Amino acid sequence: MDERIRLRLDVSYDGTGFSGWAAQPTRRTVAGVLVETLDLVLGAGTATGLTVAGRTDAGVHATGQVCHLDLPVDVWRQHEGRLLRRLARLLPTDMRVRAMTEVPADFDARFSATFRRYEYRVTDAPFGAEPLRRHEVLAWPKPLDLAALNAAANGLVGEHDFAAYCRRKENATTLREVTRLDWRRDPDDILVATVQADAFCQAMVRSLVGAMLVAGDGRRPVEWPGSLLTRQERSSEVTVAPAHGLTLVAVGYPADPAEYSRRADLTRRLRVPIEG
Repeated sequence: MDERIRLRLDVSYDGTGFSGWAAQPTRRTVAGVLVETLDLVLGAGTATGLTVAGRTDAGVHATGQVCHLDLPVDVWRQHEGRLLRRLARLLPTDMRVRAMTEVPADFDARFSATFRRYEYRVTDAPFGAEPLRRHEVLAWPKPLDLAALNAAANGLVGEHDFAAYCRRKENATTLREVTRLDWRRDPDDILVATVQADAFCQAMVRSLVGAMLVAGDGRRPVEWPGSLLTRQERSSEVTVAPAHGLTLVAVGYPADPAEYSRRADLTRRLRVPIEG
């Protein structure tokens, strides 16, 4: 068997035209387009084991997505000096591979990660979103109070069971640790929520944003989003915010590569459901 090398890929994409990350036979997806392009450049099946840090949903964007794959060493040595530029020529303009880096064989884009950080953008301008930003900014129909948004966010920080905010999967835990959740209003008057956690379950970020927005516009008290953390099932009262306002901006990993394997083992244990 050929000796193989593991590569980390840093990827950006405009999610508007993609049906999410995960490959689907009849839909245009980020993973599907990436694999098709790699097959075109390197030969079908040459790149194997594509694994992503976080499977973004349809319509969600990324400026800091990370994935890994394996290549035969001789293929990588043949192409490494020009592969990035070849991909740039062949990939569609709504997707870029910004970097390809050799990493240890025990690096796992998903399980070695220490955090994922998302940003969600909203405008409460009476005229709505600027046309050139309509694919990344949600237009909210009511004025939003920054202090109320941050008060609502404070009740969601920490380690909790986020069952009320997650689409539950069989044999998967909804226990997560949110290490950062805050709002700012940028000089362009766009409100930006920054959400960081060790990991997220499906639709969690957009559900959190949906709950905070109705507190921010005064329809719910600022304590309401945090009060839902006592629920053991998904709350039908929470509206999932639209996908297009959400961007994955960063994925963190241990500073010491020797910690990749230990972190991956720890993450796998943490994702096992708690019994009792």
